[in-house]
Amino acid sequence: MRLGIFKDWLNKVGQVFTRRGVDEELLAELEETLITADMNVLAVEKLLETLRHEARAQRLREVDDVKRCLGTLLREWLGEPVPLNETPNLPNLYLFVGVNGVGKTTSIAKVAQMFKKRGKRVLLAAGDTFRAAAIDQLQIWADRIGIDVVKHREGADASAVVYDAIEAGRARRIDFVLADTAGRQHTHAHLMEELKKIYRVSEKALGRPADEVLLVLDAVAGQNAIRQAQEFARALPITGIILTKLDSTSRGGAVLTIRQELGIPIKLIGTGEKAEHIEPFDPERFIENLLEPLSDS
Repeated sequence: MRLGIFKDWLNKVGQVFTRRGVDEELLAELEETLITADMNVLAVEKLLETLRHEARAQRLREVDDVKRCLGTLLREWLGEPVPLNETPNLPNLYLFVGVNGVGKTTSIAKVAQMFKKRGKRVLLAAGDTFRAAAIDQLQIWADRIGIDVVKHREGADASAVVYDAIEAGRARRIDFVLADTAGRQHTHAHLMEELKKIYRVSEKALGRPADEVLLVLDAVAGQNAIRQAQEFARALPITGIILTKLDSTSRGGAVLTIRQELGIPIKLIGTGEKAEHIEPFDPERFIENLLEPLSDS
């Protein structure tokens, strides 16, 4: 993850610190850096206010001290890693939601592969009955991984597909049912209502809420990703985020804003296109990459 959004600013701190310290001019430059990196303006203001206070209170004298202070603040924002929910009451149900083009279907395949490598039994549900060829796309991935798919015809009731997958999972003692859903435009109310229906039907079939409702977001989308998260969180109880394409962007500020504003944990990150290119989100590693060593410049 090449996400050193603080690096250039920290270089400037190192160049001028012996003369004037962290003054308002430097903080203004940091503000511009963070907004360019897709941090929300209110989140930036909060971070700067805290940094300004700490710089004065601690009389920070070295660039490493500033980095340490920033790291502490960011750790408080991101918190500890949050693992995926698992229950012994089989099957575990994960609903995957998100708009078209963010890598949702690929993320489902990656999670399926991850669980299969752990020796778990996995079943996919082709709940994206709206988009042309979405069922075929999921089937192609399933064939590569070697797992089954519950599917209906294109245009069928997506809730029925997920219901049938839950029942099949229960009958076969499947560990995880991973359900695709149509790529919703988060601004279309009637499509979001369909998602709510899927959630209600799955809750009734399981006898409990879905174990995970995972929102897939594109790290490159920036502020649009934040708006997507806000709208989906209004419609569904989002339990976690899968952040895709984190390997191809230096704009990581959206991660901080989503966690700070919505309180939704980032649980997984996609780091490439292959099925094995997914991993649990590690806040500590993420912060280290935000504050890359100055020698990398």
